Amino acid sequence: MARMVVIYKQPADAAAFAKHYFETHVPLAKKLPGLRKYEISSGPVTVVAGAPDAHLIGILHFDDLASPEGQVTAADRRIYAPDESGVQMFIFDDHEV
Repeated sequence: MARMVVIYKQPADAAAFAKHYFETHVPLAKKLPGLRKYEISSGPVTVVAGAPDAHLIGILHFDDLASPEGQVTAADRRIYAPDESGVQMFIFDDHEV
């Protein structure tokens, strides 16, 4: 199974970010083929090491990212978080140990 972890830094307009994220982006992401689970952080994100500027963390569990729906969802992210310095994205396969 593959995972994507997305860490969004504090946006300039938190209300506009939340509106687009929950009303547009989440519904698009939920159409990803093979999406098994979509989790987000709840409440403040505590940073143990590094810069304390995390606003929201999304974790997606899926079978495959290579789909037309994945491309649409990736393009949408550039609307509400256009500056690459405001987001970190990690994609990896995982296995239990």
